[in-house]
Amino acid sequence: MPLLQQRKQEIISEYQVHETDTGSAEVQVAMLTERINRLSTHLRSNKKDHASRMGLMKMIGARKRLLGYIQKKDEQHYRDLIGKLGIRG
Repeated sequence: MPLLQQRKQEIISEYQVHETDTGSAEVQVAMLTERINRLSTHLRSNKKDHASRMGLMKMIGARKRLLGYIQKKDEQHYRDLIGKLGIRG
């Protein structure tokens, strides 16, 4: 279930830090969140897809590490990002 190129461009343009930014931590977190949300809906209807469940756990771990980095770097920016993405509470 890869993201379509058009959806990726929308996410990048929404969360980029500067004009040529495609790989900052904020963009990566937004991209991972989109993939996690898609995979979660897939797993609700395919309960026995254990391989995808493991991939989901890896993506959640990667997002958690990136969010920890953002939180250490700038606490207010971290709070704004999780509020905008609708994660963690």
